[in-house]
Amino acid sequence: MTPIPDRQTAFALLTEYTQSESLRKHALAVEACLRAYALKFGEDQQKWAVVGLIHDFDYEKYPTAEDHPFKGNAILKDRGWPEEICRAVLSHANYSGVARESRLEKALFACDELAGFLTAVALVKPGKSLAEVDTKSVRKKMKDKAFARSVSREDIVAGAEELGVDLDAHIAFCLEAMKPIAGELGLNG
Repeated sequence: MTPIPDRQTAFALLTEYTQSESLRKHALAVEACLRAYALKFGEDQQKWAVVGLIHDFDYEKYPTAEDHPFKGNAILKDRGWPEEICRAVLSHANYSGVARESRLEKALFACDELAGFLTAVALVKPGKSLAEVDTKSVRKKMKDKAFARSVSREDIVAGAEELGVDLDAHIAFCLEAMKPIAGELGLNG
């Protein structure tokens, strides 16, 4: 069985392909959410965190649906990454044709759009801080179609359903998972 790459290897891959500060922060946010869910579910925290960290590593260079996450998957395979990780990365894109089957795949999908949305909500708060965000304010912003227009509300809702968690509980859980790294995310006021 192929060993799970460590965080240092995963972070090096992310920074090799991703120069954008906001995309790097998104990767850190999803990493934090997945690590927290791995702990909650009794899963491999390193594996889940690494998947969160690298799920969009190819997006900056290959932003189209024709290329992302397919180019990234090919790079991972060329570098000998475990099939389970390659599959999880592919499955987070609805259009990839790879059905989400494992709990890891479902958690990645559930956390991806939500982490971006939570960041957007924090950035419009007076102190630009995650500490100012709560579930109620997130739900209110989800109803505002003009806010963070590129974030799919349908994917946020579907992600929680696929993972088998209540949406409000999922929002609160991911918020708590991201708060310890608020400084790294630039969301600590």
